[in-house]
Amino acid sequence: MVGKMTFDEIKKLLGMLNDPVARLEAVVEIGKSLKTVPQDAICTEIKGCTSFVQICMRENQFFGTADSAVVRGIVAIILSMVDGKSADEIRSMDLATMFSNLEINIGSSRLNGVNSMIRFLKNL
Repeated sequence: MVGKMTFDEIKKLLGMLNDPVARLEAVVEIGKSLKTVPQDAICTEIKGCTSFVQICMRENQFFGTADSAVVRGIVAIILSMVDGKSADEIRSMDLATMFSNLEINIGSSRLNGVNSMIRFLKNL
């Protein structure tokens, strides 16, 4: 897996994997596609995440970073959901359902982090 994937591509890939371990391995690979955060981006640390997570913006583009490989993948997936969307479009989206439909077994503490990231994006 190389390069940035759209949410539909991620959904299709994860839908082909029945094994929970294979799904998590795919999430780690997806995280490798996160672009380096530009120096002029405005970054916000996401509170409520077990790992260190930042979501950054420069103009209409989102970037993200995390100190865990799995969480980097989760950040990449969430950012793929909102890529190219306006703040109004993001607010109208059901990001929590979109993420839960991927059926990634991440545990309750990481799920809290997902919800914190979604809250942050909804409040832009």
